[in-house]
Amino acid sequence: MTDDTAVSTSDAAPIVAMTGISITFPGVKALDGVDFRLFPGEVHALMGENGAGKSTLIKALTGVYTIDSGQIVIDGQERTFAGPAQAQAAGISTVYQEVNLCDNLSVAENIMLGHEVRRGGVVDWRRTRAAAREHLRTMNLDIDPKSSLSAHSLAVQQLVAISRAMVVDARVLILDEPTSSLDADEVARLFRVVRDLRRRGVAILFVSHFLDQVYEISDRMTVLRNGALVGEYLTAELPRVELVQKMIGRALEVLEQLEEAPKRSVAERADTQPYVQAIGLGRKGTIEPFDLDVYAGEVVGLAGLLGSGRTELARLLYGADHADTGEIRVEGTPTKMRTPRTALSRGIVYSSESRKTEGIVGDLTVRENIVLGLQADRGWLRRISKRKSDEVVNRYIEALGIRPANPDAIAGNLSGGNQQKVLLARWLATAPKLLLLDEPTRGIDVGAKAEIQRLVADLAAQGMAVVFISAELEEVLRLSHRIAVLRDRRLVAQITNSDDVTTDDVVHLIASGGQS
Repeated sequence: MTDDTAVSTSDAAPIVAMTGISITFPGVKALDGVDFRLFPGEVHALMGENGAGKSTLIKALTGVYTIDSGQIVIDGQERTFAGPAQAQAAGISTVYQEVNLCDNLSVAENIMLGHEVRRGGVVDWRRTRAAAREHLRTMNLDIDPKSSLSAHSLAVQQLVAISRAMVVDARVLILDEPTSSLDADEVARLFRVVRDLRRRGVAILFVSHFLDQVYEISDRMTVLRNGALVGEYLTAELPRVELVQKMIGRALEVLEQLEEAPKRSVAERADTQPYVQAIGLGRKGTIEPFDLDVYAGEVVGLAGLLGSGRTELARLLYGADHADTGEIRVEGTPTKMRTPRTALSRGIVYSSESRKTEGIVGDLTVRENIVLGLQADRGWLRRISKRKSDEVVNRYIEALGIRPANPDAIAGNLSGGNQQKVLLARWLATAPKLLLLDEPTRGIDVGAKAEIQRLVADLAAQGMAVVFISAELEEVLRLSHRIAVLRDRRLVAQITNSDDVTTDDVVHLIASGGQS
């Protein structure tokens, strides 16, 4: 425990006590002598930037990683798990951000998988479904256990995953970014379940990048930075500003500087033409025809609720989807955006919100991921030389602060924020003129988020056109010169950003469908 630790706890002994935990990967000290305690009947938030060691600590606890040194004590007994199955047998269950369930099976089959009620060696489905229904009841879920899991919302699937975790009477429940894809009502529903589990004495380890949620639900928090323990705190006694400073190791001045930057609209310049114009562009069943101009040196923010058409708009501009109405003009010239290769040749790149499935190639190195777009633009027969590769890769590792600063590190082992930086480096290496960014800061910590926002502002200041998509309206307002508002797959309003525009104004436009 560090000198920065000041926490009063109950007289109860911790159910989990990790002491001096160290783990080293090739070239990276992932954890360096970290202590961590978790008590029954509490929600304990594990906080830190991407790469701080949160996931590594969880994997050390659940047996995914073998520790190099240190001690793990569970309920007073020193334990070493060979994997998550052993940890679960000891009462430690984990529910991850990406729900690890089988959506082709029924709700009951998912909840009771491996714990079906049997009679004479044969599964008794009537009793198995009855047992599943009872577990659902404890989650305040009134759904049919026979229904297909795929028929339910992600929020319900999260609660089903928790029900499955509690089948084994888990005493420790780890929730790793459980709210990243939920709306406010769904988060409230999840938190009601979490509070009920806490009252029943379950120890809950909560990981989230949403500070409001952390302060709403957690009793205590442990902060990590660069694989080391910063401290353990009572949530009520640690102001948010201090938490952020402890997470990033410095005062968060970047966002304040961005907030103070004067708002301007490049589109108001009479002597410029848009770099890209969408005129009546649309795709049946995807997004209604829309008009949109994007100028060099400006950030156009796309605001709207989940499913409003923001991603669909960006994919049409990039050629990932084919428009069936309207046209695109690049520098005034009509252009048929048949494929992403066409877009790339015109200086248009798209960074997908699904960085794991449509962005980062996890099995490749940082170097290979960064030069991927440049190589695709050149063609696979004109191989990039090692000298050129080293020059490009090292430049962007340094410019974006990618950590670890090792071009031969496997990209899949990097934190989410650093993976996002690698993805940005890939597209920046192609020297684009229009950068389409779809949720570039989702699921990353506040420090990395600030750095990426600063990068976007700098790129626009240098003359790049940017389309910026984010579910966080504060982020859209902070960065955008103009804001395009979408609702129900229609572009319903466009406004020039200024110091007078507030998130309430944008929310009103979304709610009213653009009617003032």
